[in-house]
Amino acid sequence: MKIKEEIGLYRWRYHLLIGVLLLVASGVIARTVYLHVFEVDFLVHEGDKRYLRSEKLPAHRGVIYDRTGKPLAVSTPVDTIWFDPEELFKHPDKWPVLARASNQSLDKLRESIATNKNKNFFYWSRHLPPKEAKAILALKIPGVYSKREYRRYYPAGEVAAHIVGFTNIDNEGQEGMELAFEKELQGRIGRKRVVKDRRGRVVKDLGVVDSPRPGADLHLSLDLRVQYLAYQELLSAVKKHRASAGSIVVVDVKTGEIIAAVNQPAYNPNDRQNLDRKNIRSGSLRNRVFTDVFEPGSTVKPFTVAAALESRRYFPTTKIETFPGYMVIGRKMISDHRNYGEIDVTTVITKSSNIGATKLALSLPDGALAEFFGRVGLGLYQDLGFPGEISGNLPIRQRWRKIETATLSYGYGLSVTAIQLAEAYTVLANKGIKKPLSLFKRNNMNDGQEWEDKEVLSPQYAQEVIKMMETVVTKEGTARRAAIPGYRVAGKTGTVHKLKNGNYSANQYLALFAGFAPVEEPAFAMVVLIDDPKGEEYYGGEVAAPVFSKVMQGILRTQNIAPDQPDSEWMMMSKLDLSQIQKQQNQKLHNSAR
Repeated sequence: MKIKEEIGLYRWRYHLLIGVLLLVASGVIARTVYLHVFEVDFLVHEGDKRYLRSEKLPAHRGVIYDRTGKPLAVSTPVDTIWFDPEELFKHPDKWPVLARASNQSLDKLRESIATNKNKNFFYWSRHLPPKEAKAILALKIPGVYSKREYRRYYPAGEVAAHIVGFTNIDNEGQEGMELAFEKELQGRIGRKRVVKDRRGRVVKDLGVVDSPRPGADLHLSLDLRVQYLAYQELLSAVKKHRASAGSIVVVDVKTGEIIAAVNQPAYNPNDRQNLDRKNIRSGSLRNRVFTDVFEPGSTVKPFTVAAALESRRYFPTTKIETFPGYMVIGRKMISDHRNYGEIDVTTVITKSSNIGATKLALSLPDGALAEFFGRVGLGLYQDLGFPGEISGNLPIRQRWRKIETATLSYGYGLSVTAIQLAEAYTVLANKGIKKPLSLFKRNNMNDGQEWEDKEVLSPQYAQEVIKMMETVVTKEGTARRAAIPGYRVAGKTGTVHKLKNGNYSANQYLALFAGFAPVEEPAFAMVVLIDDPKGEEYYGGEVAAPVFSKVMQGILRTQNIAPDQPDSEWMMMSKLDLSQIQKQQNQKLHNSAR
């Protein structure tokens, strides 16, 4: 009886176990059928998540051109070598060959692999020429792969660096127009689908899902020929006078286009290894034309005279007593270089008389001179879209002390940038019409592009001031060296004591010259600034004026601007093959800039 009971118990357990196994098997079969019939999309998606990947396709960055169509910034295809350190770690016998092919030390390779051996990705050599990358890949070393990228190249090098700027190794704008228009230039990346194995290697390319969209091109107002010329002359002047820095900006008077803007010290945007803190400390990355302010000194005297003429109390021939060559206002003594005695308003500009400018300013209503300076753009933010552009400082007061008005009349007590000073001189060159400046190429007036011109000074007074400024470049003036054979030039010098520790230095100066040519029909305005010349010469007429003459002479002739005062030298040159001379000069400038 007992045995039968035990046999019955075993049978029950056996049938129970068989039933459970059958139930489990049925559940598995049912689940499998369900997944393969009703959850096909889900299973495919889960499989794809493990092996199907979406990869980025880099977009071609937009090209930056000068006004004539010459490229200033282009993107070239390059290859980047990357490692799978975990896989490469298993093949130490290949390391010496890989190090030699990569022009790197074996120790550096060992350290990189050891440091990243638990990773699946590590950059080894970025932005190699395709030929070099191909040679490395030809070794067929496990764990060594490549990817296509783009590298930015700047054909003009440091000549146009301060305007164009540069990108980092990831092709992102860091300075200049590259930074200001990063969004427009970078374009939109594309995507493609690939199948990868468990180590992340592409085993199948499934095609492009979203094509990359190239960035927009920029057509700047710069003229590379003028840029080369200005760069060479500025570099030469800074070296000759052992100056700390310098800037030149050239503006097309008729359109307001900035056709050249150069600075010293400069940098080479193609040499990324040297774009480090050393450049930042030396200031070579700064576009001083837009970012550095200074007191403009005597270069504002034409505007002081213009404000006086506008008051209708003065004429170019009105007499002003400057005897005995100095005057005291409060605790400050204002003086001229010598006692000019009784002079007319024209001579105030010709001889750059501080006493004459002061007396004109003090005769005007409070704040009238500052208001006039603001009208022509001195000290005011221009919003050209350039990174780091600042406004300078133009004092605005309800009540003006005499000494404040006096110093303002000859360019102290306010701060401007070189581009603001250039804009003010274009107002005079345009007979009182103020045109907004631009870093982009403008076409003719009927092409649909619109900009607002504004009359800020009567043409009559502007013309009278221009005639006075012509005398500055004569034998009687302060800038004889600014003269250009065959052309009439109008301009003004400035020699400014620099501020040092809150006081004006007795032996540190800014040498300035601002002007335009030809006077009959002004085409270009220019500002030249030489910072802290350390040679025997430091006056604006000695240091900055000769640079103006050389650069403007080259511009007028390369731009085929007819002379408005022919002389024997010009007539002699006109008999030569001028186009050939220009070609040789441009080639010389190009070679020297490189």
